[in-house]
Amino acid sequence: MKKNISLALLFLLMNSCSQQLQSSDFTIEGSFTDGIEGPATDYTGNIYAVNFEEQGTIGKITSSGESSLFIKLPNGSIGNGIRFGKKNQMFVADYVNHNILEIDLKSKKVEVFANELKANQPNDIAISPNKTLYASDPNWSDNTGKLWKITKEKGFELLEDKMGTTNGIEVSHDGKKLYVNESIQRKIWVYDIVKNDLLKNKQEFISFEDFGLDGMRCDENGNLYVCRYEKGTIAVISPEGVLLKEIKLKGKKPTNITFSNDYKKCYITIADRGCIEVVKL
Repeated sequence: MKKNISLALLFLLMNSCSQQLQSSDFTIEGSFTDGIEGPATDYTGNIYAVNFEEQGTIGKITSSGESSLFIKLPNGSIGNGIRFGKKNQMFVADYVNHNILEIDLKSKKVEVFANELKANQPNDIAISPNKTLYASDPNWSDNTGKLWKITKEKGFELLEDKMGTTNGIEVSHDGKKLYVNESIQRKIWVYDIVKNDLLKNKQEFISFEDFGLDGMRCDENGNLYVCRYEKGTIAVISPEGVLLKEIKLKGKKPTNITFSNDYKKCYITIADRGCIEVVKL
């Protein structure tokens, strides 16, 4: 009984705090296309997101909000999720050409890190502490999806097929858990990451009755921040799978999220506004 009361008080407290959090514009509305996605923060605090001004590009935004074109991707590639490996190593999911691209931040050289023609469209990517990549792979035409592990040595390795519409994906900070959501089915699954970066013990983490799910990230305390597409909120979920609060945004279609390096801010890509919003935490 005491546990239930404590959880209720925690929920009320967190919900009260969430009402004080407000998003504001970090970039100019319309500076990105409605394909804006994949925000990621580099080691010096710059934020990158795909489709700046036109499809097939990556934009760079300084911590003060100054936006510029970072690169135009070659060969008709269009990016989605972005993650960073080593200090100047950027990974980009290229859903057009079924690639994970590797980009050197200094030279801006673009190489194919891995390619898989059997992939529907590499969508969001996550990276473990040992730099293993995981990718969601939705098939929007039939509401199914795949889940991949990706390394330089072995390329794409299929971990699971015939899931729901896989989309947002994240590895816990300790590298022990992988979270994957299904947009259409509105479920988030959690796996144990075991030897050789394989997955075991799949369990339903949380599910929702309405609105879609998109990109997600863990904060420094292990809470999962999830974009609620068309609801215009970020759901904050504890490591135990308890919905703590929802942060209301200006736009209705948040596609993905990243944190500042000190976790005092989160940056959200907004499809219906073509910009990035920021929330001070």
